[in-house]
Amino acid sequence: MEQSSTKLKKELGLLASITIVIGMVIGSGIFFKPAIVFKNAGSPIMGIMAWVIGGLITVASGLTIAEIAVAIPKTGGVFIYLKELYGDKWAFLFGWVQTVVYVPGSVAAQAIILATQLTSFIDLNHTQQQLLAIFFLFFIAAMNIISTKLGGKIQVVATIAKLVPIAVIIILGFMNGTAKGIVLNTGGQSAFKGLGAAILGTLWAYDGWVSIGNMAGELKNPKKDLPRSIILGLSLVIVVYTLINIALIKIMPVDAIINSGKPASDAATVLFGSVGAKFISAGIAISIFGALNGYMMTGVRIPFAMAQDKQLPFSDALGSLNKKLQTPINSFILVVVLASLYVLSGSFNTLTDLVMFILWIFFTMAIAGIFILRKKFKHIKTSYRVPLYPVVPLIGIVGSIYIIISTLITNISYAVFGTVITLLGLPVYYYLKNKKS
Repeated sequence: MEQSSTKLKKELGLLASITIVIGMVIGSGIFFKPAIVFKNAGSPIMGIMAWVIGGLITVASGLTIAEIAVAIPKTGGVFIYLKELYGDKWAFLFGWVQTVVYVPGSVAAQAIILATQLTSFIDLNHTQQQLLAIFFLFFIAAMNIISTKLGGKIQVVATIAKLVPIAVIIILGFMNGTAKGIVLNTGGQSAFKGLGAAILGTLWAYDGWVSIGNMAGELKNPKKDLPRSIILGLSLVIVVYTLINIALIKIMPVDAIINSGKPASDAATVLFGSVGAKFISAGIAISIFGALNGYMMTGVRIPFAMAQDKQLPFSDALGSLNKKLQTPINSFILVVVLASLYVLSGSFNTLTDLVMFILWIFFTMAIAGIFILRKKFKHIKTSYRVPLYPVVPLIGIVGSIYIIISTLITNISYAVFGTVITLLGLPVYYYLKNKKS
């Protein structure tokens, strides 16, 4: 197909960018994480507190990244921020991990979970689930290749649809919930000891919002809409997460939530009977579909941005746009092919787990980049400034460091292997650098 090297179209407005934030954060986590969060927290009150604190850490990070994003409103998100603030090498290593493993691994995981979720309605064997997952990958890629605007519309519809079952559980839970909310552990010291692990669980459920920065070059008004979408999107997510967890402990005893593999579906069964479980299963499927679309839409911009900067093999192809559609078709093909291989190999969960440690190091660097931005780039006048500076950035940094330390303690092997995968990018970086020079 005929290619063009022109820039991506600015087709996304505020509503689309807000729904990208919400759609990527609210995936499957909120439907499955409450069990482990309440188990670690030790009591209903501490469990709710964990969701609020996790949300505040996320918002602090969001408020900080928003200023960097406004100052550097380019397609590529964290990759671009690291490049501008820390240099090419750090940006390349982040982009390398994202391109080779994390982005295709994440969309592969989302696709296979979506196919698995649909077994609630149709019987599928393992091979059929894999084929269906690959179909979803190609279908969503095709919709986004046809038009970024179409991908944004899909995200709006999916986000609104996924909030419906959540809203039903919240409203009916508050109205009809009769559970007493059994307090499992009220001993002050032991309860606070488990709070840290509970907060860690919520931070995974809040993950994904930062990827809106990958689309900055395609927002109609990035300097205003980027911080607005992050702040408004995350604020709504915190409210939704807190309310649905309160609703759950009103519908079911906390010990029942902890022993449930799917507390949201079980709560729906309590409210509506067996039909309720089907209703929530459909809602979860829509939720995962929206998250898959969001990860695909934003993740593809990483290899595209790297290729435009000549930092990947075959950069001329990967960094070009289709002349007619003005979308990065070759970058989509790269991600979908890698994701399909991960689906068939069945190793995508392991692969993504291996690099999470490294990604949080880069993420912490991005948040800390606000101090470099303020010091080295004083000439940049931005329409948005992070409030309560430097307290808010420090809250985000502390939360990110907590995840890194927790990973070192609980999964040292993943941290080591993630580091190895990252360092394998160095020979590629130096090869491409020498080739350019």
